Amino acid sequence: MNNFIEELKWRGLLHDMMPGTEELLKEKKVTGYIGFDPTADSLHIGSLVPILILMHFQRAGHKPVALVGGATGMIGDPSGKSKERNLLDEETLLKNVEAIKKQLAKFIDFKAKDNPAVLVNNYDWFKNISLIDFVRNIGKHITVNYMMAKDSVKKRLNPENDDQAGMSFTEFTYQLFQGYDFLHLYKTMDCQLQMGGSDQWGNMTTGAELIRRVEGGKAYALTVPLITKADGGKFGKTEQGNIWLDAKYTSPYRFYQFWINTSDEDAEKYVKIFTFLDKEIIEKLIAEHKEAPHYRVLQKKLAEEVTRMVHGDENLKKAIEASTILFGKTTAEALKNLDEQTFLDVFEGVPQGTIAKEKIMTGVEIANLLTESGFLQSGNEARRALKENSVSVNKEKVTADKIVNTTDLINDKYILLQRGKKKYFILKLDA
Repeated sequence: MNNFIEELKWRGLLHDMMPGTEELLKEKKVTGYIGFDPTADSLHIGSLVPILILMHFQRAGHKPVALVGGATGMIGDPSGKSKERNLLDEETLLKNVEAIKKQLAKFIDFKAKDNPAVLVNNYDWFKNISLIDFVRNIGKHITVNYMMAKDSVKKRLNPENDDQAGMSFTEFTYQLFQGYDFLHLYKTMDCQLQMGGSDQWGNMTTGAELIRRVEGGKAYALTVPLITKADGGKFGKTEQGNIWLDAKYTSPYRFYQFWINTSDEDAEKYVKIFTFLDKEIIEKLIAEHKEAPHYRVLQKKLAEEVTRMVHGDENLKKAIEASTILFGKTTAEALKNLDEQTFLDVFEGVPQGTIAKEKIMTGVEIANLLTESGFLQSGNEARRALKENSVSVNKEKVTADKIVNTTDLINDKYILLQRGKKKYFILKLDA
């Protein structure tokens, strides 16, 4: 068994742990769990940290449990939240739970010989517990004073902004529900460890305390730091919103671009956190990067490793190819091989126009197309551009005798026009 704690320490993945946690992990194979909140039907890159913790945990010889909160998702975790969250309906939550289960199965091994991972949904045990039973058997063990002392509660009861004051009974009970999850897994799976983000410390210690009071047992908690960006911006957030793990929300190209555009300072931190490269290789990469930062070897390796882990080799290859289209040499064939979402992501922000489908079906002269589309202002400008050999269709230079037709379509609906190196225009068929 590898030293799990040492691995987390040098990677910058350890924030805090209860006394005795490291000794327990050195002593025997431990069952430990992390909870995932099903507020959407995909996890995002903020969820990669707990996923990686479970992967490291399993690689160190321990038994990982991934808990999807089908029940607690109906309540809403107040930790780190400045105001009450909107609650999802049961149908949406169940759909989200199933989607997240499939995602998690890509990362942890459920068929490992000695320590197979386990996936659980806390709705399975909460659905049969009545309110009376829960209040009598669980609520009596934890005092209101104990619950009020938690940071997640105190910050909401005494906020900096008075408009955000208060907490519903629903959210106040969340720590008891999460605490019961730990108790249930302790009793049914001998699960002694809960792991998660540093904002979960209060909920975790409630669970360990509940185990002590109800079962007289010892349980432990370990937290990882919340990932931040050097510039103070929120990690994983872009102008387009979250960077999701599901390709239908964030294409592999955009996912790859997120990592490739990481700052030097963040890349040095993230390559330790988000990859499984060993210490020697990472130190060598950092040294190489510092000698010639303009080559961005650190960002390239980071983007390559994380994209491969989340989207696989084939999608990584496509993302790298797509990344060269704007700035490198490419062909019409390479453009046509892009799926629609990646094509639109690559040329995000490029002006667009439409053209009647019938015109492309019969073929249209390039000079007419340039003006009718609105890309160029006049016939004179179009003819001058063609004479200068500065016009491209789908990244390939064309002359005045070019007839644009259906063979030029990308994804059966787009044509990429270009003048010079930087002026692009997307023409879309008007069905």
